[in-house]
Amino acid sequence: MSSEFTGLVAVVTGAGSGIGKATAIHFAKFRATVVVSDRQEEAAKDVVASIVAGGGNAISIPADVTSFKAVENLVAQTVKEFGRLDVIVNNAGIGPNLLRTHQSTLKDWDKVIAVNQTGVFYCMKVALVQFLKQGGGNIVNIASLAGLKASPNNISYSASKFAMQGFLESLRCENLETGLHVLIACPGYTESNIRKTALDASGSQQNESPLKENKLMSAEAVAEATWNAILGLSLIHI
Repeated sequence: MSSEFTGLVAVVTGAGSGIGKATAIHFAKFRATVVVSDRQEEAAKDVVASIVAGGGNAISIPADVTSFKAVENLVAQTVKEFGRLDVIVNNAGIGPNLLRTHQSTLKDWDKVIAVNQTGVFYCMKVALVQFLKQGGGNIVNIASLAGLKASPNNISYSASKFAMQGFLESLRCENLETGLHVLIACPGYTESNIRKTALDASGSQQNESPLKENKLMSAEAVAEATWNAILGLSLIHI
């Protein structure tokens, strides 16, 4: 475990469970100070307690990424508490209701786009202002292979992830000389409860995943691969 990253301040959204939780814990192992953010305040506090119990440093700041004011507060409170922000991991997202396009609803479309696309834009925009003040920073985005290759019964989710790829590549081009670094992580199917809570064609919760969840990549493996990608691209500058 290296002390090289002691003092690094990282915000992880959607960190109350899944990939976000695993990422927050993994960052803390490398002595980064982690701001655990989630809509579910109690879940975020549980992650903080786990990190602190393991000797790490973390606080929780609840935020719904679909609210621009909430995102502004998240970054402002982080900077007020620690004096800076070095990394933001835009992980908060929701999975698709596995429906064919003609079965999907406007409500489903609007909800997925609000969280997975607009929410990432909000976090990116607010963090970017702080990073430019500091002369640099790191934006890490948990996208998906669904944003590189579409699949059936996945229209809103794929659309949101394809859009993320586009605007983050645009952001990277804009900031080639500003000290801002952008990493887009695209994991494939990951062990999760998302598919169990997805809706079927009748609008009822599936309760059972159509996939063999224990055969999929773990959230911890995604977190480790993302961290290794950050190190490999030399994105961390303190």
